Amino acid sequence: MTTLPTPQRDRIFADLSALVSFNSPHSVPSLADQHEAACAWTVAALEELGLDVTRHATVDNADTIIGVKEPDAGAPTVLLYAHYDVVPAGDPAAWTSDPFTLTERDGRWYGRGAADCKGNIAMHLEALRLVRELGGTPLGLKVVVEGSEELGGLDGLSLLIEQQPSLFSADVILIADTGNVADGVPTLTTHLRGGAQVTVSVETLEGAVHSGNFGGAAPDAAHALVRIANSLFDEHGRTTIDGVPALDKWEGEPYPREQFREDAGVLEGVQLLGTVEDEPADMVWARPAITMIGFTSTPVAEAVNAVNPRACAQFNLRVPAGMDAAFVADKLRDHILAHTPWGAKVDVDIAGVNKPFASDAERPAATLLAQCLREAYTTDSVSHIGSGGSIPLTTTLHEQFPSAEIALFGVEEPRAGIHGVDESVNPAEIERISVAEALFLTRLGR
Repeated sequence: MTTLPTPQRDRIFADLSALVSFNSPHSVPSLADQHEAACAWTVAALEELGLDVTRHATVDNADTIIGVKEPDAGAPTVLLYAHYDVVPAGDPAAWTSDPFTLTERDGRWYGRGAADCKGNIAMHLEALRLVRELGGTPLGLKVVVEGSEELGGLDGLSLLIEQQPSLFSADVILIADTGNVADGVPTLTTHLRGGAQVTVSVETLEGAVHSGNFGGAAPDAAHALVRIANSLFDEHGRTTIDGVPALDKWEGEPYPREQFREDAGVLEGVQLLGTVEDEPADMVWARPAITMIGFTSTPVAEAVNAVNPRACAQFNLRVPAGMDAAFVADKLRDHILAHTPWGAKVDVDIAGVNKPFASDAERPAATLLAQCLREAYTTDSVSHIGSGGSIPLTTTLHEQFPSAEIALFGVEEPRAGIHGVDESVNPAEIERISVAEALFLTRLGR
């Protein structure tokens, strides 16, 4: 039996504690010093591991860090990815503990970025230390840590890859920015949805008018926008876009209904969308989906007896692997225009279009990584799932390096609550995945 390397929780906690202490969302001018501090700390940590580290400015003003170890003669190169920016924590008072102080409660570590994605940086660091303790590796290594992933990366790292592909060329690319289907269940993500941000603005009146004098005949912009939004779903809540197939079935491992309800926090008595024939995996991994993520009219606190002249909503479009995100976005625009009632004036702005992605779990590196995960978790199986999320970087890398194998995994799992209040990580997930990555980096190419 293989003797597994032993990760050290104390040094993982120290790394992650330092990273979480930086309130480092990108593009928040008042927090630019925190973003820079997170970058500088990561540079120093990689240099301490003996990597040749450089910083590369991107067009969105967020440095990408690249730490390099050259390969021995004939050995392949592996790229390890994570990102040091985070989504804003929101109101700190809403958190049980300070979001920027890594805090242990009931066996989990809490803090903004603890899972997404600073926990994955800590995992890479620990894996590289374990590799060193195992005697090193002949592989070439490129550790890429991005500074603006939460913006989507379309104008930052992706453009840098297109302009300077030699910086990122690799035979295998391990993207640590997803996670396990459940706590303690090793998982590889094989499908990612693409998508777009779609902003819909509606105007019906020159200005607000008295609802007593005019309500009932004067067209309300908020009402028109609600009608538009309603047209995007059938009576079962399934997304419907004219001219786009939306009833495909997921062919991989299922997402059990009760597990989905628990993971999503669906309230008791509230039904899942779809019919009894529509499985959660179909809805979130195999079909396009639309979510209204923002709506603006008159705030309730400012409501007066008036008909709304204007209303605006932002929709997040998700598109599964096998579909063209740009095509679906264009069809969505056509649908909105066709379903706008009463001749209301409507503007549809489409931004941030990114392609879906699919990988082959049967290729050699993916097969080896799955074996290393099984050993690290002392289990006989690895789950292969889709993800409703998007990582635009994957398609950019695939287009630039079509022969490279790309695998997606990470320390997140449903209990992590990424992007929400009280984000957390199970430290055992960091430990086990760091062991799996270390095993992979010492075995690949043998």
